[in-house]
Amino acid sequence: MSATLIKNALVVNEGQITETDLLIVGDKIEKIATDIPARQTDRIIEANGCYLLPGMIDDQVHFREPGLTNKGTIASESRAAVAGGITSYMEMPNVNPATTNIEALTKKYAIAAERSHANYAFYLGATEDNIEQIKRLDPKIHCGVKVFMGASTGDLLVEAPQALDAIFRESPVLIVTHCESSPVIRENREALLHSKAVLSIEDHPKLRDVHACYASSSYAVDLAKKYQSQLHVLHITTEKELSLFEAGPIKNKHITAEACVHHLWFNDRDYASLGNLIKCNPSIKSKNDRDALIHALHTNQIDIVATDHAPHTLAEKMVDYERAPAGLPLVQHALLSLLEHVKHGRLSLTQVVEKTAHNPALRYAIAERGFVREDYYADLVLVDSQSFTAVTHENSLYHCAWSPFSGIEFSSKIKSTWVNGRQVFCSDNSATDKPLAMPLAFAR
Repeated sequence: MSATLIKNALVVNEGQITETDLLIVGDKIEKIATDIPARQTDRIIEANGCYLLPGMIDDQVHFREPGLTNKGTIASESRAAVAGGITSYMEMPNVNPATTNIEALTKKYAIAAERSHANYAFYLGATEDNIEQIKRLDPKIHCGVKVFMGASTGDLLVEAPQALDAIFRESPVLIVTHCESSPVIRENREALLHSKAVLSIEDHPKLRDVHACYASSSYAVDLAKKYQSQLHVLHITTEKELSLFEAGPIKNKHITAEACVHHLWFNDRDYASLGNLIKCNPSIKSKNDRDALIHALHTNQIDIVATDHAPHTLAEKMVDYERAPAGLPLVQHALLSLLEHVKHGRLSLTQVVEKTAHNPALRYAIAERGFVREDYYADLVLVDSQSFTAVTHENSLYHCAWSPFSGIEFSSKIKSTWVNGRQVFCSDNSATDKPLAMPLAFAR
């Protein structure tokens, strides 16, 4: 089996930073110790004091395949992900056709088995009448069921109380929710159009405001408490919603919350310069909301940080506000943006690792991933905190070929990424480009 010895790395794991060596044999970490002797067959990588982290596990991405491949593909977006230090992802059901039955779910796994550069899992999408499909989900294979509780289109919108009750009562897997209230959004639209004829991007956080988010997320939390469901509320954006979630470690929680990197970075003042490029649902809100989300990472009211990577072509974005689709491409620069928070003292490096690797692994019960441990899969990322990364549309690897971070220079650099023990990204372009990923397995 292939072997790689990483020397003199600063391993960030389980609340500690330790200078050590690490030996990868095959697809797993065989040994972690100081001064591991090199063997003749080993490939040796000198870390020179760079940080070695467990790869980010992104529990919310939209890779657009099948049916929307003009925006992105499993191959293109997972390639961008590993370049950004993401080694595993969980992908959403709003493709074409939507992933609302086991057959469609199986087809996506087959595509990923051939083309994905990062480890993968796929959500089933809930509808108002597919409870029998939801009940067929296997907790050891399937990551969860996605419920759009308002503010969606087509079959994936679930608003009927009896349908939601059935999902929260019967689901054998984790329920993840997009929470925005469609009735509140409609009321907000009517109020805004009383004072102006045409809405603009500056109206987006007024249209999809605090009340729209809280009305829906509080409903989801109430349902989870009623049925003792396993609930994970995605992309929290408001200070008000934080009151719904318990502080403290993730262990033993049955209701958890996530924040996304763009909601931790941008605020509503950025609409003036970035316009539709940062149009997303839920909307980017005020600086006070953003700062409250960062504080909630410290209190552990927010347990996980993800991306909600959702690419659209630049041409689709460069139209009037109402017609522009919502979503941003983020996986290549997500971890770098979090490391920038570390540089400026808003987060610690161990917190970043906890929220992006340890906690996703714990919440989803992912087998043998999310930590730097002997006998765990070698899903690793080597970060140089003394270098920098200048982001441009041109050097973004997304199929859509643009980034909302274009023009920003991050003060860290992703040097290398390993997935299942194989170096799938290296900043000097020496790594393999062959997909080597595995489906995620869940110990539950």
